[in-house]
Amino acid sequence: MHQNGFTTTILHSDRQQSVEHGAVHKPIHTSSEFAYADARELAAVFQGKAGFTYSRQGTPTTSALEAKISQMEGGTSSVSFATGMAALAAVFSTLLRKGDHLLSSQYVFGNTNSLLGTLAELGVEISYVDPTDIAQVHAALRPNTRMVFTETIANPGTQLADLAGIGALCRERGLVYMIDNTLTTPWLFQGRTVGASLVMNSLSKYIGGHGDALGGTITDTGLYDWSDYSNIYDSYRKGPPTGWGLLQVKKKGLRDMGGTLSADSAHRIAIGAETLALRMAAHCSNALALARMLEAHPGVAKVHYPGLPSHPQHQRAAELFGQRFGGLLGIELADGVDCFDFLNRLKIVLMATHLGDTRSLALPAAHTIYYEMGAERRAQMGIADSLIRVSVGIEDQADLLFDFDQALQACLA
Repeated sequence: MHQNGFTTTILHSDRQQSVEHGAVHKPIHTSSEFAYADARELAAVFQGKAGFTYSRQGTPTTSALEAKISQMEGGTSSVSFATGMAALAAVFSTLLRKGDHLLSSQYVFGNTNSLLGTLAELGVEISYVDPTDIAQVHAALRPNTRMVFTETIANPGTQLADLAGIGALCRERGLVYMIDNTLTTPWLFQGRTVGASLVMNSLSKYIGGHGDALGGTITDTGLYDWSDYSNIYDSYRKGPPTGWGLLQVKKKGLRDMGGTLSADSAHRIAIGAETLALRMAAHCSNALALARMLEAHPGVAKVHYPGLPSHPQHQRAAELFGQRFGGLLGIELADGVDCFDFLNRLKIVLMATHLGDTRSLALPAAHTIYYEMGAERRAQMGIADSLIRVSVGIEDQADLLFDFDQALQACLA
């Protein structure tokens, strides 16, 4: 039986549901509330029947986007949030309780690291481990460990976790396994293939793709048995257990905390998602070409990119992602090359803190997004003072290579 490909499925996702007036895209629903002619039906929706009550808990527009993400990830269901950080905060704060232990990658993004620090202040035990080494992950587990969390590819050091090994370990121990799939996207990698319970995607990045909307999602892969998870409140233990975890995340994260994705942003992201595969192919191709050029350049001391054979986890990346390795790389400049002078000489690349945009973006990581961490924590994460994070865009490849070369040559002159 023929099965449609990734792009075909996403392009026609809305039409598989009920779309008003024959529209190709799900419209933007701006109403704050949803009325019912029958009061019993209104009560039924409040008690669990599919439907909408108040837009803080979702709209038809966000629901259509969630269906797209679930299709991308091969998951059972998804919940959208105003940002990726809101999505992570919802999971950690609603599925973990005081006294629980969360085991996290030591390479997590700076804002995520800050969030985990807040969680620790509230009584959740947090420990950090090198996720590239499954032996270290195994050794760090405790009797009260509830969840293991890692990114697919770390930002900006590009360390690649032993995703399959961690998945097998979590399955053996009955632990919730959450993966941040932002840098790879579901086009390169699906968390369910390595046994992930939950997958987070920052929709602000590659999935939306155009730097014009913020959003995040949590997808349940359907692989975890929530009936064995004691932190699920009795009020959410209704229906099949496969839906209990995400229901609690949605109710607490949206209804109670209000981390709601706007309908306008959901619509923008849904449109951007239609070209994800086309854009990611260009991101990956440009990033690999740039990484190869920079690795051989006298102005560069080291390049961090999983597509290079010199990368410590290159073989693992090839096994997981095929011949495409994402659009983000880290550059350590040669001695004597000032990172600020180099960045200021780039003509195409934008100095900005975002990533996953169609345009190439760069910044000095230690001096900006990781500055608050301090030198000791940066060293633990492998972030050198000269490290430049580059989010490679979809510009013409020759133009990108020329721009980086001319800026380095000017610094070496």
